[in-house]
Amino acid sequence: MISQKAKYAIKAVIALARADIDQLSIGEIAEQENIPKRFLEQILLDLKYHGIVMSRRGKSGGYALLKSPERITFGEVLRIVDGPIAPLPCLSQVAYRRCEDCKSEENCEVRRAFSGVAEATRQVLDGTTVAASLAGRSRNRNPAMAV
Repeated sequence: MISQKAKYAIKAVIALARADIDQLSIGEIAEQENIPKRFLEQILLDLKYHGIVMSRRGKSGGYALLKSPERITFGEVLRIVDGPIAPLPCLSQVAYRRCEDCKSEENCEVRRAFSGVAEATRQVLDGTTVAASLAGRSRNRNPAMAV
């Protein structure tokens, strides 16, 4: 399950991608997407730090996407906000860590069962861009796997 923070981050990025104007204020995003303003401020700072959004200060300031919606995937946003998306640390591609209680990864039934889950999850999340989401489609052609 993704965190509420990750859900808000995805909603904020989609709001910015959908906007008819160059930028949106925190207040506008918060109101449109029903996100607590204080929480949204921290989320947007995280996304700014990782090069997803940019901000302008001042009376006419606000936030805009720094990357195009075609280049932002759900997987990227989730990793920024929640960290690795693998269900087990031994299956993570970005934060691999051997499980403390593991005697042998090759013979681990838990790892074997969840490796398919991890791969399918990565395929869908890394294959679904914000642009594709707005267009109502996923790059993955399996309708049962669509985000």
